[in-house]
Amino acid sequence: MTAATSTIAQKRAAFRALHEQGCFVLPNPWDVGSALYLQGLGFKALATTSSGFAWSLGHADGGLSRDMVLAHLRTMVAATDLPVNADFENGFAADAQGVAESVRLAVETGVAGLSIEDSTGDAANPLFSIDIAVQRLRAARKAIDAAGGDTLLVGRAENFFVGRPDLDDTIARLKAYAEAGADCLYAPGIRTREQILAVVAAVAPKPVNLLVGSASEFTLADIAAMGVRRVSVGGALARSAWGGFQRAARAIAEEGRFDGFADAAAGNELNAFFRQQGE
Repeated sequence: MTAATSTIAQKRAAFRALHEQGCFVLPNPWDVGSALYLQGLGFKALATTSSGFAWSLGHADGGLSRDMVLAHLRTMVAATDLPVNADFENGFAADAQGVAESVRLAVETGVAGLSIEDSTGDAANPLFSIDIAVQRLRAARKAIDAAGGDTLLVGRAENFFVGRPDLDDTIARLKAYAEAGADCLYAPGIRTREQILAVVAAVAPKPVNLLVGSASEFTLADIAAMGVRRVSVGGALARSAWGGFQRAARAIAEEGRFDGFADAAAGNELNAFFRQQGE
């Protein structure tokens, strides 16, 4: 099946089925090439990364407009036969009505799922109050339901990402988001076994997404045993690519050395892979 023959409905149905049992990895490509490569490795679904995409355009994470992100989502959905989950940041609006409009537009891109964060973007007050955050999630739920209801809604509690690592408040938020209609819950930044088990238990039977954005002591089997349903990597693959680029470029600029190319991918292998994708 090619991207042209896999319908949006099929992608969304397949994505929902992945959340029903087991544990799967949802890697985060930042452009068409990285998406196609991940598809070629056999992953069952993909998720966009706001940071990886922003860096590829020379912006900081959070620095892109809604229109730019929507265009990216359309490109990614069209490029791959896999379901795509949108990193939709905080819905590009402060109020519930604005979130509903953003979500309506995101659903129209064909994404199989999308996440809404409870972060404000204001360093002094980084999180919306639970009441306002719930209103925003309910608005997202209504927008999805009005469009047919088959796009998966992910509620994100950003406590650990914005410097407010309060597990009790995180769990209270996730439970409220589940009640507000989120299909999957996500608290990026939790890392310990105790934190993960507590979150999984708190929102059961709804599925939990775990972010593994750095080297971890846990294997996928370990994470699955904790009851996590899906694992994403955020901007980690993009940062890994940037890491190789930075090391090679700095060696040239600072030392006149070219040995940073030692671990570079072979051009003929990349050409062969992408040539095959076009067939």
